This record gives sequence, structure tokens and C-alpha cells, in this order.
Amino acid sequence: MRKRFYIYPLLSSLLLVLAFPKIQISWLAWVALVPFLLTLYETKGADSFRAGMVFGFGYFFGTQYWIYHSINHYGGLPFVASLSVVMLLCLYEALYIGVFGLVLSWIIKKRGLPLIAVAPPLWCSLEYLRGHLLTGFPWSSIGYTQSGVLAVVQITDITGIYGVSFLILLINAFFTETWKKRKIEFLSGIAVLLIISIIIIYGFYRINTIQDLPFQRIKIGLVQGNIDQSIKWDSRYRNYVIKTYKELTIKVKREGAELIIWPETALPFYFGYEREFSNDLKEFVRELSLPLLTGTPMVKDFRKSKEDSYIFTISNSAVLLDRDGNVSDIYDKIHLVPFGEYVPLKEILFFIDKVVEGIGDFKRGERYTLFTVDSLKFFTLICYEVIFPSLVRKFRDGDFIVNITNDAWFGRTSGPYQHFEIARIRAVENRIPLVRVANTGITGVVDAVGRVLTKTEIFKRDYRTVDLAIQNSWSFYRIYGDIFSFLNFVIMGIIVLIRLSGGKRR
Repeated sequence: MRKRFYIYPLLSSLLLVLAFPKIQISWLAWVALVPFLLTLYETKGADSFRAGMVFGFGYFFGTQYWIYHSINHYGGLPFVASLSVVMLLCLYEALYIGVFGLVLSWIIKKRGLPLIAVAPPLWCSLEYLRGHLLTGFPWSSIGYTQSGVLAVVQITDITGIYGVSFLILLINAFFTETWKKRKIEFLSGIAVLLIISIIIIYGFYRINTIQDLPFQRIKIGLVQGNIDQSIKWDSRYRNYVIKTYKELTIKVKREGAELIIWPETALPFYFGYEREFSNDLKEFVRELSLPLLTGTPMVKDFRKSKEDSYIFTISNSAVLLDRDGNVSDIYDKIHLVPFGEYVPLKEILFFIDKVVEGIGDFKRGERYTLFTVDSLKFFTLICYEVIFPSLVRKFRDGDFIVNITNDAWFGRTSGPYQHFEIARIRAVENRIPLVRVANTGITGVVDAVGRVLTKTEIFKRDYRTVDLAIQNSWSFYRIYGDIFSFLNFVIMGIIVLIRLSGGKRR
């Protein structure tokens, strides 16, 4: 490959990284892929795959470098080794872009198959696969660059986030073809203009109609304890941690909160198992006379083994205590973090144990719990569960989403900012508000059209009381799921058949 076959893809990856939080120059995403796509016009076979790998590695490492922070600071792995783990992940993800480059280059060599017809469905098909294969990791989906462009992201209530990715690839492909041919193809121009117009008109229509719907209200108190990860599980600081949350909770009660929410694993003890601390919390809630949702680790399947030793598993859970301090319901995290909450293929990857030392394997939940407060229902997503669109929609009947998390693992990197923007899109896809409570931030509230009503800064002890309006709106995506993604697979199947039949004729 000539030098520009590396330089152009790297340039594209740099521009695309700048379009993501926390920099988030969103408009760059609409042109970022042009250098990379131009490269694919001039390559074939292995060169196209390599160009995709170069672009993909730069793109994913630039948006996911922050993973090293938790592995290095809390997993005990040296800095170089931590970066190496992240690089291996990014190389795996780059394979999808390598396949994109290889297949796209192979298809566009045949005349009559324009780039704007091939690149969007191919990209979205591979993006969907990346979010589902091997437990899935749909972080860095290109559509998230537009999380703040409300008129564009309204389409996600039909297509999911993949519809925004489709549009971005469509525009990039159009600019690429225009540059390559030095002219605007009339039919291509009309098609692109029509699609953009429909999406923008639909966006403004949905924003205006949803805000005019009748609504219910509930006042929610959000507590951001900002507990340092290094002391979170130190028994010497237990009383300090509990006192911090209690003091902040009393403040939100004074502001009229009707429901209190604490973040993921806010409790520095095993709720229910450590009875003294559990009973103290229940008594506090009784005195408060308000329902409290809190994240907590819980002991499961406690039993005595044949060797007279005690064995048990742990769940990452959310517990709702009612006004009387009784357990109303419990949700156990369903989608666990590989190498963080469990080690996949542990018999083979036994040497990975040291990376997750002190965390251990958690038990996967199986029930899609709906919590009820008065007449309103909500469901809870714990930490990175919120990045999986297909998981979120399985809860179906909730009136609003609660996402509790602990992004202290990622320090002051771009990770917490990206996580918040990803969660923001879930509100639009499902047309219900999202309430997010994080240990160290970002805590915030997003309405059903994606507007951020309030949010905190990171690594700051804070609290918010929000009067949340809940409209009963309809979402195609929430009911029918990833039909748009399946259509992309169908389109790509037809395109490949056309390409193969064309090859036989020649």
C-alpha cells in the first residue's frame, strides 16, 4: 500500500474521534469518512481490508482508550499491559471495519452500484453484529456523535441508533462520490436530499407533538455521593459512606422529592446479608417515609458445601425499599461486564483472574423487573446495560428508565461523557424519560425527545431534585425492535447477489 492508504484512513479516524464526546464536534462526523472511502476506491482485496483495519483501530482506540484506566488503576495491571489489553479489544473491533473495507471495495468495482446504496446498509449491518456477537460491545456506534442534534436523533424511535449511523454513512458516501466524479449525480442528490428532508421534518414533528401530550409528574431526588473508589469497600469508611448518602438524601427530601435514587453499588455492604447495616438502612427509610432505590451487591445461593465450607454467589442489584422500609422488589443485573463482573471461558482464560481480583464473578439476573411507585412503573439498568438498545426495549411497559452506574472506574477520561450520551439516546428510542444516577457523575435527567433537563459535573458531591413529566408516547422501535437492522441485512444480501451475478456475466 502507498503511504496515503494509511494516512487517509488515519485522518478519517482522527476526525471521527473528534466528533465523539467529550470534544463532540458533531458536524465532523458528516465528512470524517470521506478520506477513508476515497481510499477504498483505489484499493482492492487485502489492501482494502488493511485500510479498514487502520481506520478501525484509530477510531476505536481514540474513543475507547479510557478502558485502560480501570484495568491499570483498579485491576492492578501495569500501564503498558493495560494499554495492550485495550489495543487487543480495538483490533478485534477493527476487524468489522476491515470487513467493511474489503466488501465495499469488492462491490463498488462493479458499475451501476453507487456508493450511497452500498456503504450505509453494509456499515449498519456490521455495526449491529459488533453489538451482538461475543456478548456484544456497541460502544462507539457512529450515530452517537449526533446525540445533541435533536432533530436528527428523533428517527431512532423507528430505527434505533442504527438509523442515525445509516444517515451519516449516506452523507459521507454522497460527498465521496461527488468528490470522486467531480460532479453531483442528479438522482443521488435528489435521493439524499429527500431522505434528509424526511428525517428532519419527522424530527421536528415528533419534538412538537410529544411535548404537547398529557403527562403525569413525579418529583425524583438524585444523589451523587462521589465516593472515591479506593475507599468504597474499605470497612473503615463504611459509616462515612453511609452518612454521606443519608445527608444528601435529607436535602432532596426537603426539596419535595417523592422518590430517592442512589447509584450503582452505593451501599458499602451486602444488603440483606449484613443484617446490622441493612436494618439501619430500613429504619432510615421508615423515618424518611419515602421510597428509596439503591444499587447494592447481594449474596445469592448461600449454602453449605460437602466440605463444611460456605459457598455463595454475588449479584449486582438494585433494591427498591418502600416508605415503610420494606423490600418492594429487586432487579439483578442481566448483562454483566466481561472481565469486570465475570471471566468468560474461565477454564481457558485462568490467567485473567488477577485482572479482576477483588471483583469476582457475579451471578447473572434473569428477570426484567418493573418497579412501581404509586401509579408509575419504571425499570432499572445497571451501568453499561444502557448501551444495549435491544436489552432496554425488553422491559417494555415502564413509564421511565432509571440508569444507576459507577463511572469512577474511568476517572476523568472521556468514558463518563460518552456513557451519558449513549444513555441519552435510549430515552428517544423508547420515548420515555431517563433518570441517571452515577456515583461520581454524570448524574442527570433526559426527557422523551432527548433534551437534557439537568446534569452534574463529574467528581463532585451533588444532588438534584427534578420534577419529571412523563408522557405516554408511542415508539415503533420499542414495540417492534430492530426491523431496520434486519432490512439492512436483506439489502446487503441482495447487493451481494447482484455483484456475484454480475461477476458471472463478465
